[in-house]
Amino acid sequence: MKITAIETLRSSRHQTLIFVRLHTDQGLTGLGESWFGPEVVEADIHSRIAPLLIGEDPARIEHLNRKMRPYAGFFGTGAEMRALSACDVALWDIAGKAANRPLCDLIGGRVRERIQLYNTCAGPDYVSKTSDVRPDNFGLGEQGQGGDRYEDLTGFLERPADVAAELLDMGIKSMKIWPFDFAEGARDGADISLEDLKRGVKPFEDIRAAHGERMRIKAELHGLWSLPAARKIAQAIEPIGIDWIEDPIWMDRIADLAALTQATSIPVAGGETLGGLGQFRDLVERGRVARPIIDLVWGGGLTFARKAAGIAEAAALPIAFHDCSGPVTLTVSTHLALASPNVWEQEFTRAFYYGWYHTLLDTLPPIEDGHITVPARPGLGVALADGLEERADVVRRVTGG
Repeated sequence: MKITAIETLRSSRHQTLIFVRLHTDQGLTGLGESWFGPEVVEADIHSRIAPLLIGEDPARIEHLNRKMRPYAGFFGTGAEMRALSACDVALWDIAGKAANRPLCDLIGGRVRERIQLYNTCAGPDYVSKTSDVRPDNFGLGEQGQGGDRYEDLTGFLERPADVAAELLDMGIKSMKIWPFDFAEGARDGADISLEDLKRGVKPFEDIRAAHGERMRIKAELHGLWSLPAARKIAQAIEPIGIDWIEDPIWMDRIADLAALTQATSIPVAGGETLGGLGQFRDLVERGRVARPIIDLVWGGGLTFARKAAGIAEAAALPIAFHDCSGPVTLTVSTHLALASPNVWEQEFTRAFYYGWYHTLLDTLPPIEDGHITVPARPGLGVALADGLEERADVVRRVTGG
């Protein structure tokens, strides 16, 4: 079997998302995805990666992953790594289809049949216009791709206990919120005022007061804060009892990470903005994070993520797979979560899943009673929705024939 063509698709309705399909001479097609900066990812796929992959045997995944690794941008989560990651996922999709087995059964087999979810409390239009993770790109007050169903970001700011109650009714017992992003000090991250600190703590307090220990809570800080400010925030929410504090500072500041982990009893989580095994090793060994997080379609694909999960397991740490992006990311993350012994739960955003994911794929990973599993089909088990490439909002580009 040989790769004959590489196809990319991106939509003006979902301006941060890009799909890639690898076509073969035996009729099998592999689907991948990445997000943020789709135009530059598209350019790298067609100008740099396509000549490397066309004519190659897609079964040689490790070889092709290394072949796609760029000289500049060979680590981290820049455009080259996002392009590589999308193509790597597509290669694994082909491998599963060729073996006629779901992907999780091809990468070691399932250690569980389903995994519990936690909800990242974004709304349907969250970070949908650019890759800037700031309040003016949070989609607040807009009626866009998902309507106002599950507008959980406004929800956790204005009625956090009600959002928690809705999630509990769905069987979802963990949620992640980020009220500190709206603090005045978040503009430069140097410090946070007492007033903003109290305002940011209140949603956590409201959830705990209404639901006790039934709901587990996670705090997202989006890497916005200095070490002194992150210490203040951690100290303020420590008495509430939360699962973790995520990306409290820029996660490449390894010495500061280690200092923060020593200054708080809250487990520190993060790492989705890092890519490559060297950065991940430093995150675990030197940064001493308690809950490393990786994004499969940013950091190097499934090939990278499997190895990262092994590094975490060797350190006796649970690992989490990031998803606040697109439906293929959620699907491939769920496959790896089912096959990895040190994964406790899988992130998802219900506003995305129920709001617009179904408009892009022909099926989605099934969810029931707060747990997710994979479709009962070979490979990823999902495909692009019929006719997606013909939609007026979609830009399609093909290299090869």
